[in-house]
Amino acid sequence: MQSIDFYIKHPYSFLDSLVLHFCQWLPDSEYIKLRYRCQMGNRLNLIRPKTFNEKLQWLKLHDHNPKYTKMVDKVLVKEYVSSIVGAEYIVPLLGVWDRPENIDWTSLPERFVLKTNHSGGNTGVIICRDKSTFDKQKAVSKLNASLKQDIYHNLREWPYKQVKKCVFAEAYIESAPDKKDLPDYKFFCFDGVVKALFVATERQNPNEDVKFDFFDENYNHLTVKQGHENAIVPPSKPKSFEEMKRIAEKLSKGIPHVRVDLYEANGRPLFGEFTFCHFAGMVPFQPAEWDVRFGEWLDLPNDIK
Repeated sequence: MQSIDFYIKHPYSFLDSLVLHFCQWLPDSEYIKLRYRCQMGNRLNLIRPKTFNEKLQWLKLHDHNPKYTKMVDKVLVKEYVSSIVGAEYIVPLLGVWDRPENIDWTSLPERFVLKTNHSGGNTGVIICRDKSTFDKQKAVSKLNASLKQDIYHNLREWPYKQVKKCVFAEAYIESAPDKKDLPDYKFFCFDGVVKALFVATERQNPNEDVKFDFFDENYNHLTVKQGHENAIVPPSKPKSFEEMKRIAEKLSKGIPHVRVDLYEANGRPLFGEFTFCHFAGMVPFQPAEWDVRFGEWLDLPNDIK
């Protein structure tokens, strides 16, 4: 809960909070317009969208491919990705339960990761590195809170509308035995072509805010920020970078835009998740010209215009 001083300094955030809590009854287009105005500070152009963020809002309203539901379900997507690029790129699944209270703790190894299948970011992710000291009750509480979140109703991201929520456990993975941080490589793909990516670091560091560093398709660092600061030292190019690109492009072929998130564990790539609406299309780029540049890469489908 934000303080009164915060809302005085950021009046649009106060309005956005009101829209989020009291205006979910509005039709998708009107709700999106209101939230976009509050988040971005300008009006949304849905007739002739130009920027990346504008086009993401257009896709929310018009691109309702049924397969997207399976692609954003973190459990069902494993079979989907495996059928396209192979099971060797999948993080092993350890168990699936409809409620956190039903988790079979005895079946889990000493190290594992718990997640909700519908959540975004790290909101529904819990890492266990030592089962003997793991706080199960705290984990159950966090997972239940995550299950209450609704990305479709809050942000109108259509792919999440029909996802049947559950909790699941995955194998614990690490970039290397001597490293605690597990960088997340997020590839912006446009109909099977990688145009850019960003790398999320410091996510496992409780003393640091997550850092985002953007790169072009050849891993040249870009002078762009969005949502988070850059790392003091940009993350180095992963060993499997070219293989990562190949996987991302194969998985995104035929889709106007999707972000393909990958990890590198001991030198080999592993699939993380698909994201159709990066930051819900409601976080400004710095400088703003990058919103236009990304928008130029995204061709809206003619058959659903």
